[in-house]
Amino acid sequence: MQVHGIFGRALRGLLCGSLVVGASLTALADDGFLGRWALTIPGGGAGWLGITKANGWYDASILWGGGSVVPVSSVFFSDDVLYVTRSRDVRRKDADGKVIRTQQFTDAIIATRDGSTLNLTLYSPREDGLGINESRFTGQRIPDLPPAPDLSKVKFGEPIRLFNGRDLAGWRLIESGAANGWSAKDGCLVNRPDKNSGKHYGNLRTDREFEDFNLTLEVNVPRSGNSGIYLRGIYEIQVADSYNKAPDSHGMGGLYSRITPSSNPAKAPGEWQTMDITLVDRHLTVILNGVTIINNQPVLGCTGGALWSDESRPGPLYLQGDHEAVDYRNMLLRPVLK
Repeated sequence: MQVHGIFGRALRGLLCGSLVVGASLTALADDGFLGRWALTIPGGGAGWLGITKANGWYDASILWGGGSVVPVSSVFFSDDVLYVTRSRDVRRKDADGKVIRTQQFTDAIIATRDGSTLNLTLYSPREDGLGINESRFTGQRIPDLPPAPDLSKVKFGEPIRLFNGRDLAGWRLIESGAANGWSAKDGCLVNRPDKNSGKHYGNLRTDREFEDFNLTLEVNVPRSGNSGIYLRGIYEIQVADSYNKAPDSHGMGGLYSRITPSSNPAKAPGEWQTMDITLVDRHLTVILNGVTIINNQPVLGCTGGALWSDESRPGPLYLQGDHEAVDYRNMLLRPVLK
């Protein structure tokens, strides 16, 4: 395996855990890497990388497929090349499968830039400690966000009823091999995964795809319930039992790991709750139970579980079905008229 330039001499130490958080500015640093990048990570999943500069330091955050946007361990530059390291936990188990130790492994990412395209290579130590896996992938610069739209001037089309109340016409599973916990019952779109079956239950998407829109619906979440509503297949509005909890980006109505609601008017589990969601020009408004909790805020990139990282393309509405039971009803979408 050929490892790039200066990093070839440092890679072994970096992957063994010798990390420095942040990196001071040097004459070699390339500001052309600053900004936000939509990644197509190894295996085809959606990722995101944001690089900032403040107070004489570079910093970065990353989204790797599922989960949250998290800080990287270090970011630095040399000879117009970007270097990023990120840490992950590897659980060591005994013969009975009991976790006896957690080790921290460090992955290294090297990137060069060709205009608005990143060419990246991931170097990841194998969990058995024998060798390094090497994977190539790409990223595209995310265009700057437009100004926040004046929602009073936005025109919406006629409402589209997404669910007919009788069957799953117009919907399909995203994962063709997954178990299907979704059905129509008493006028509701319900998900009932069997958590004891050992099966992986699928997420449900609309056949139709949309650009910008206003979406209204009602949702009923059981105690400790967890689901999600993905706008255009890439931005997850969290659906969860958040009753009496502090506002959190991982709580009811938040944009998952990206935007924390200003308040938490979530109702008790088992009660029907209303959501009014508007997505226009990559700006988000969420009204939960009549209270505006996200007010025309900019969306910086995709969230974990996105179908892709390209924010310019239309996408479906998709409902997370691989977690807990949840009910939806009265789902109306009004597309923005261009």
